[in-house]
Amino acid sequence: MSVLSPSAALAAGSAPGAAAVAATPAADRVWVQYLAQRDPRSLVRIAAWQALLSSDPDAAIAQFLTSGYDYAVRLSAERKARNADFAKRVLAAFTAEFAPEVHAAAQFAVSSRNDADRELFANGGFEAAKQRDAAARQARGDQAKALSDADRAFVRDIAERDPGAQVRVSAAYAVRAGATDDDLVEFFASGWAFGARLDLESFRQRSADDDARWRVTVAGLLADATAAEEAAENASAELAEQARANAVGAWQAVGRQTAPALSYWDDARRVTDAQAANWAAVTAAANAATGPNWAAVAGPAGAAEADWTVERDFAVQQAAYWTSLLQQALDGEQRVRAAG
Repeated sequence: MSVLSPSAALAAGSAPGAAAVAATPAADRVWVQYLAQRDPRSLVRIAAWQALLSSDPDAAIAQFLTSGYDYAVRLSAERKARNADFAKRVLAAFTAEFAPEVHAAAQFAVSSRNDADRELFANGGFEAAKQRDAAARQARGDQAKALSDADRAFVRDIAERDPGAQVRVSAAYAVRAGATDDDLVEFFASGWAFGARLDLESFRQRSADDDARWRVTVAGLLADATAAEEAAENASAELAEQARANAVGAWQAVGRQTAPALSYWDDARRVTDAQAANWAAVTAAANAATGPNWAAVAGPAGAAEADWTVERDFAVQQAAYWTSLLQQALDGEQRVRAAG
């Protein structure tokens, strides 16, 4: 299923009246496609796909944004759904090569048809598997021996400067006062990748929750503004001035609603750009280094760079979409004033 850019979806955005509102379903489809592919909550992804694949996708997408999204979010917060998403998150971050016990336990939890297996994994099983992996690494000793002062300095720098809060926390723990080489080895083997996954999913979830709310509100305001403009066009002479004032106010309300979204997506462009650049640097460092510790980082770093590059491009698209909505509001206000 191809994804339209918001700028293409809003190509008719400057047209008056109903044409301006008719541009929004295509842009909403773009957004729901994003949720279906990248929201960290399985039930939200499923609900988004159901809307997209409906026999009447425009109506299903509208209903999804109005009520289906919130319902899927509530279901995702329930214990069984949280446990399932947790197991999938761990499986994505802990590789079979460098964290075989955790990977195998997460794979079992994900594949099991029994909710109790996922409950057990989330409450004790994950930590037990981490300890088994740590014990195996300690017994081999090769990763601890491979650590250098440059590695320690690199992780200390990450603890202070990494753009991801979870990565900073994980790195800070690995180089805290009293930390051992085993702590640093665990950071390279899995802590770095898991922190990166948490940072990515946190960004995606916040983006989804905020933007879904903004879209529902602006859809209602667009409809109100269009109706108010049509009422002004058809108003009698004695009611025309008040009708135009109402229409101007309605289009101004649309413009105001774009402010939080524009601010968020402008900031998101900077965040995602910083993350993509950061992971490009980590990928380069991992590819240039030797030894088992950096080998564990190379794959997750490349994947994180690719993920944040996609997020950056999408943030640019969404900023363009909300900018176009602001322009629609300004154009609508201008039309009403000029008609007076």
